[in-house]
Parts: sequence; structure tokens; C-alpha cells
Amino acid sequence: MKVAVIIACILLGFVFTAAGLFDILKAGKMGGMPADATTFMSLMVAHHYTPFVGVIMLVGGVLLLVGRFVPIGLVLLGPILINILLFHFMFRVPGVATGLVCTVLEIFLIWAYRSSFRGLFVAAPDIG
Repeated sequence: MKVAVIIACILLGFVFTAAGLFDILKAGKMGGMPADATTFMSLMVAHHYTPFVGVIMLVGGVLLLVGRFVPIGLVLLGPILINILLFHFMFRVPGVATGLVCTVLEIFLIWAYRSSFRGLFVAAPDIG
């Protein structure tokens, strides 16, 4: 089980570290997408949204690669994964397989670190 968790952390961490660096350095290309998806991505780039998301992806990916504060890394990457899947499904952009694989890895790691997330499901937590 520990080996599977380490492999999942490395794979997911590498994908998001690389994607975060590409977003920060503006190395990603927007080819082969439908017109609406290209317009959406162009707006995000023009308003400097993608470098911000790139920093979050980089931080989350590095936390997974280092193996420290993995639950925080998973919390940072969760909403980004949801947006990746929604983007691919709503705009019908090819390449959703990578997002699905990353989502499976994320869900597996959340399950592996489930004890770290127990406090989120307390209906009336104590303050202080």
C-alpha cells in the first residue's frame, strides 16, 4: 500500500509540477481546441489567471513530490482537477484522459490519507 501511495504521489506531483511550470513560464500552447475553448483560454491568459493557477499547481505538485504536507497538496489540487475535467467536458476538448487519470490518482490519495480529512466531516466542530 505504501508503495502505491508513493507512486501515486510521484506521478500526480510530477504532472502538476510540470503543468504549473508551463503555466508560469507561458510555455503551454493552445492548439487544436474548439473556438469557444480558445476564446476562454485566451481570456484567462490575458487577465493573468493562468500564472496564478500555475503557482497553485506548482505548490501542490511539489508538496506531493516532497512527501510533506500531502493532504494540503491534495486540497490545493482538487479544485484544479475539477476545473480541468469541466473544461474538457463542457468545451469538448480532446485529451480528457490525462484529467481522468489524475482524478483517479487524487481520489486514491485522498482515500489513503483519509485520516487527515476526518475533521472536515464533523457536523459541529469545537472552536479553539
